[in-house]
Amino acid sequence: MVLVLLLSHLTSKILGSSTVIAGSYVLAFYRGCYYLMDLLKLLCFLISVSLGVAAKHADLEVYWKSKLPNTPMPKAVRDIIQNGKPPGVGGLSASPQAIPIRFGRRYFTYGHGVVRDGKNPTEAQLRNHQNVTVFFLKRDLHWGSIMNLQFVNLLDNTAAFLPRQVADSIPFSSKSVPEILNKFSVNPDSVQAEAIKELIADCEEPVIEVEDKYCATSLESMVDFTTSKLGKNVGAISTEAQKTDPKISKYVIVDVFKLNDDDKAIVACHKQDYVYAVFYCHTLRRTDAYRVNLVGADDGAKVKAVVVCHEDTSAWTPKHVAFQLLKVKPGSVPICHFLPEDHFVSWALKH
Repeated sequence: MVLVLLLSHLTSKILGSSTVIAGSYVLAFYRGCYYLMDLLKLLCFLISVSLGVAAKHADLEVYWKSKLPNTPMPKAVRDIIQNGKPPGVGGLSASPQAIPIRFGRRYFTYGHGVVRDGKNPTEAQLRNHQNVTVFFLKRDLHWGSIMNLQFVNLLDNTAAFLPRQVADSIPFSSKSVPEILNKFSVNPDSVQAEAIKELIADCEEPVIEVEDKYCATSLESMVDFTTSKLGKNVGAISTEAQKTDPKISKYVIVDVFKLNDDDKAIVACHKQDYVYAVFYCHTLRRTDAYRVNLVGADDGAKVKAVVVCHEDTSAWTPKHVAFQLLKVKPGSVPICHFLPEDHFVSWALKH
């Protein structure tokens, strides 16, 4: 700005009687230059990050294999590495139709699109999902059970992973939200901005006794959290649907396979709504993970789904959506749910 004023003053001296007019034109010109410089800096940042992501795909796969040599990469992770969108608001979606589902302090959402409002589901959200099996009782997890399910492709328009060194250089805190919104050109009054604020606030909440949690801003940090809790000999799986369709359809359970030992914790990682790939990962105790094979009742479409069953829900709030949908009380029965395609679970394998 000092340079602008000096140039304005110099121009005024040269042009004499046109002092005010000349100074105004110069000031306007250089303000425009500053504006263009800001746009160019943003463009250069996004291009450099995009090139960095593309260049690091192989490195991400190598890192995974070095830390988890016996663990095939789940589709939820593989698809982001291969097809993730460049960082920015284009890879961030938000929809008030989705239903927020809480576990401990954090939640994932069910339905097309996501909303991170941190609130209990509204009557409209419950009404929109009353015909779909969001939660179900563990006693119904068996061969022949018929469930109304919706498998939506959530990975088509999702943001890519940043390399750890890039992610670590970008602020990720509530006090830095204005800087984050500005850096990625997110409208401060938009639903996307609210999603960013909510995610960061949740990530900053203290850890509760029954849960270890971590918001992983890179694949490397997500892998490190998982191995710190389970070791290197782990299994990892995500839901894979042969056909994705927002339409609710009937599916029949044809096989159920338990993944973890009864006394062993699992790590669940939930893809979050953000301008680049961020996963909310947490340990779950007294929780069982299952691979469940499903077949479409009408078209025979196959799904390899992940189901998580919570054995003890006594600490959940009585207002939890599961109790509202199933008409049961906290701690009375084990409660299960399917994981969306952009989430995955890990568990320790037997030696």
